[in-house]
Amino acid sequence: MEKKIIVITGASSGIGAAVVRILGPQGHSLVLGARREKELKQVAAASGTKALPVVMDVTVRKDVNNLCDAAIKEFGHIDVWINNAGRGILKPVLDLTDEDIDAMIKVNLKSVVYGMQAVIPHFQQRGQGHLINISSFLGRVPMVTFRSIYSAAKAAVNSLTANLRVDLKAKYPGIHVSLVMPSLVATEFAANSLGTAPIVDAAAPQAQNVDEVAAIIAGLLENPVAEIFTSPISADIAQLYYQDVAAFEENFKR
Repeated sequence: MEKKIIVITGASSGIGAAVVRILGPQGHSLVLGARREKELKQVAAASGTKALPVVMDVTVRKDVNNLCDAAIKEFGHIDVWINNAGRGILKPVLDLTDEDIDAMIKVNLKSVVYGMQAVIPHFQQRGQGHLINISSFLGRVPMVTFRSIYSAAKAAVNSLTANLRVDLKAKYPGIHVSLVMPSLVATEFAANSLGTAPIVDAAAPQAQNVDEVAAIIAGLLENPVAEIFTSPISADIAQLYYQDVAAFEENFKR
């Protein structure tokens, strides 16, 4: 595969770091963004490739723009941008505060918009590029009520990603826009979530291995698709949900 210049947000741990472990040994050049400097530099140092760590906060538009500028300054251009950073919350709808809502929208939705608006003009100038937005299965099927505003923010990511893809398709056929929807993944994501509702055990049998999810994301570089679920059963569940929402909610056991 042709070696690419790839930007990854939320790269200091979890899915982002797992993607680095796959793409680094393949010889791609990486630009890694995250808030935690120590962890980010460790991931970059262990990547096995040329990796530029950039300490930044995806909820700050200036930081996201600076990440884009740093990548172009270091490598000349960007081939792939992966909006991966995000955070969960464990609160049902009626318990949400203004602060909860604002925090989830900033980190899960506005950060994605900032990334799209930073890199897509660069892709348009080049006539090519690949944007990959990491969303969640809960953005398609809101089946875990204590992740209410997280699910809502990810649903908005799904919608904006589809809208962008349609906007670009006719004039910029060389720009790919992909949406990835993981289900439960064995990372520290749940432990780092805000709120105090029950935490889903990341070691539960239904949890996907983070490296398996990362491999699916990495595979998009060679075979871009519009949308992909990382769990084999997610598409079937989503189909059942949209066939009859009321029946699904009645029968679903949390």
